[in-house]
Amino acid sequence: MSGALTPVDPAAARPVPPRRTAGLRLLCAELASRPGPLARVAGWSLVEAAPPLLSGVLLAAALDRGFLAQRPWAGFGWLLLFGAALAVRAFAVRRIFPALSDVVEPLRDALVRRTVSGSVHAWATGREPRDPAAVARLTEQVESVRNLVAALLRTVRQVAFALVAAVVGLAALSGAVALLVLPCVAAALLLLALLLRTLAARQRAVLLADEALAREAGGVLDALRDVVACGARDRARAAVDAATEAQARAVAALGRAGAGRRAVVLLGSQLPLLVVVPALPGLVGSGRLSAGAAAGAVTYLITGLDPALRSLSTLLGTWGVQLDAVLRRLAEATTAPAASDPAPDGVPGPGGLAVRGLTFRYGPHAAPVVDGFDLRLEPCDHLAVVGPSGIGKSTLALLLTGLEAPTGGTVTYGGVPLDRVPSAWLRREVALIPQEAYVFTGTVRENLTYLAPDADPAALDASVRALGLEPLVERLGGYDAPIDSPSALSEGERQLLALARVHLSPARLVVLDEATCHLDAAAEARAEQAFADRDGALIVIAHRMGSARRARRVLLLDGSDTRLGTHDRLLAESPRYADLAGRWERPPAPGVRAVGPRRTGLRRSDGALAG
Repeated sequence: MSGALTPVDPAAARPVPPRRTAGLRLLCAELASRPGPLARVAGWSLVEAAPPLLSGVLLAAALDRGFLAQRPWAGFGWLLLFGAALAVRAFAVRRIFPALSDVVEPLRDALVRRTVSGSVHAWATGREPRDPAAVARLTEQVESVRNLVAALLRTVRQVAFALVAAVVGLAALSGAVALLVLPCVAAALLLLALLLRTLAARQRAVLLADEALAREAGGVLDALRDVVACGARDRARAAVDAATEAQARAVAALGRAGAGRRAVVLLGSQLPLLVVVPALPGLVGSGRLSAGAAAGAVTYLITGLDPALRSLSTLLGTWGVQLDAVLRRLAEATTAPAASDPAPDGVPGPGGLAVRGLTFRYGPHAAPVVDGFDLRLEPCDHLAVVGPSGIGKSTLALLLTGLEAPTGGTVTYGGVPLDRVPSAWLRREVALIPQEAYVFTGTVRENLTYLAPDADPAALDASVRALGLEPLVERLGGYDAPIDSPSALSEGERQLLALARVHLSPARLVVLDEATCHLDAAAEARAEQAFADRDGALIVIAHRMGSARRARRVLLLDGSDTRLGTHDRLLAESPRYADLAGRWERPPAPGVRAVGPRRTGLRRSDGALAG
């Protein structure tokens, strides 16, 4: 874990509801970032639309130039040409699906990244309460977007091209018939657009009602014991019933609005058929239209226009409005409020870390975990933090790296308060490595260079050597070997990878919060020495006495008795420190054997104190 999000003013962080087109703009932005697959989909769609475009024209030619002209072989030839167009269409359909996959899968991945980043930002800035279940719901909605976009691209694309082909073919075949049909089609499309706005609003209401019901029911289930103990069953039932009724009303309203899709079909396809068919005898009798052209026009209306409008109104009225509602919800969750750019002096200078009167408590009435704490850390300092379990060592690490905001006092880096430091700089220059090391699926190189993607091979080799990681890299198969199952690595191996990742990074302040607890004493000493030898300051949340001995200074946290000094000085002056040192170095009880991580020979030392 590296860096932190910069705290912002709560008023500035208050979310602004996105505009109605926010979801569409989000989708278009992601699709536009990968134009190649979209271009292939469009190209093969044009080929796929050839048979609907040519159907009426070729049928008219087969009749007028073939069968009605007493030239049956010519008529069959025109029909065979139509069959060839159908064969080409089948080939185009086969080529479209890989292109669709290249559009949809990266879209899903990009939206997941946006969703998680937006949720973390909302939690860090206090816009929303921390709710991991909300992220799960949002990622489910991302999967819905993936499925809906895939379905719409697969079907609406085909239907839309067929609709355009029918209209263009009808206009090419007979301008008179086109003049009768086009106004009806235009009116139907306008009605559909207006109806979609209503359907989108109703679908969004259903989505929000679903989320509200899930939150209400989930909260009651999570606190079921308290509900029963407090005798609040009737109140809890009433709250869930109200959310259920609201969701049912939203679904019913959506169903009523969906009935308007029938009017689109009546206006756009059935009304033109009622207008054109009675007019055909007069057009044919006056010579303005041939018999074959009349048959082709009816073909366009029956096999092209009517099914296309039916499918378009149904698909857009169901899948389309669902996609719009989900995208707008994702736009709300993934759009972080724009923070004002920091002043030019917001980038810290070369100075170190300074803490003045630092105070932190988890609630307004809770006892302070850190109370009036002062500390000065030079740019290349090496500090070990020790103390009994639960005293606040990890909390102090979060405060010093900006991951928690203090309730009092200040933390400055290079003379600039952490809340005024640009978040990009903070994430790059300050690194906190927790006890739970994170290794992701990917290659060894991708895991090691995640925080320094432009690192040269020599620097990568140097970090691997400094941490003693060569045997592990060799066993895994080299830098380009895949790590398909990070859980198959031992805890010690994962910690080594995380340590090397940060060692290679440009971070100038590194905090090891028991980040070596699954390594043996020798591997831990090597890791701490590697960080002490690089540029920048090092803070070690110690769980072994060796970490305190190696540090230039030691900070003892013990409630109100906070002391800072060298290991030898604290050992002589602080009974609490001497007691901790004695317990850390006490040999294990007879018969107790330490269990180390698999395959590496790395062993957690006996008597380690978890802090």
